[in-house]
Amino acid sequence: MNTGALYVLGCYAAWGILPVFWKMLGEVNSVYVLASRILWSLVMMIVLLTARREWSGVRSVIRARREWLRLAVAGALVTVNWGVYIWAVNSSHIIDASLAYYMMNPISVLLGTVLFHEKLTKLQWFATSLTVAGIVIAAARFGVFPWAALVIGGSFTLYSAVKKKVKAHANVSIFFETATVAPLALIWVISAEIEGTGAEGVLHGAQWLLIPLSGVVTTIPLLLFAVGIRTTPISLAGVLMYLNPTAQLLLGVLVYHEEFNATHGILFGFVWTSLIIFLISDRIKQKKTPKESELCV
Repeated sequence: MNTGALYVLGCYAAWGILPVFWKMLGEVNSVYVLASRILWSLVMMIVLLTARREWSGVRSVIRARREWLRLAVAGALVTVNWGVYIWAVNSSHIIDASLAYYMMNPISVLLGTVLFHEKLTKLQWFATSLTVAGIVIAAARFGVFPWAALVIGGSFTLYSAVKKKVKAHANVSIFFETATVAPLALIWVISAEIEGTGAEGVLHGAQWLLIPLSGVVTTIPLLLFAVGIRTTPISLAGVLMYLNPTAQLLLGVLVYHEEFNATHGILFGFVWTSLIIFLISDRIKQKKTPKESELCV
């Protein structure tokens, strides 16, 4: 596993335990939390860009319209992902949120093969089909269309695909992603406080520190992801993503006592069998590559 993949893995591990943080803001309106998250992420990026003297990179992106557009699209996608995810966590649907990221592997595989011409082995295709089968069975048994899971998983997969094409430095790219949606976020926060639906009267004392901290817990994993995804095949990133929903699933069941029923067990079994097969196939593929290279010399 290369360095980029390790950064992506670190990002997913951080996201896996993030529900603990959002639960501490559970009494605050989810859209208000989302808006605050955007604004304080932007503040943190401004501080980082100033400390690292990287404003020249910002000026370069302003002159490159296509790059600016990519980052604007990425900002919109990650905002959708954040918003639905925060709602799911604070509505006692952590297990459902974890389902979203289990669904990302087949979506990532599809994008990886279509957009980036990444090749999969027969074993990897079989592993992907197992994941799809588990999702279909789970959806049928639940009897409810998993819209939240699809939105969370689909938006982040598309975000990953867009970020794959971004050339700007990680700090610069995240600055533009948050700056794109920051005006709307600021309007929402001000309106909510005026109407009495914000955090005033809900948070007290040291709890107010959670609002600026939302920027910290957001930007650090995103920085890891932005750096790592450039050199990580999107199909491998989809596999590593399983660390995130597994941690969420355990938190939902063991810490927040959400119900884990037989249907969840079936899905979990399909997904982990798929993951093991996928990793074995990827390992075999890596061992073959050097030998094939030697033959070509």
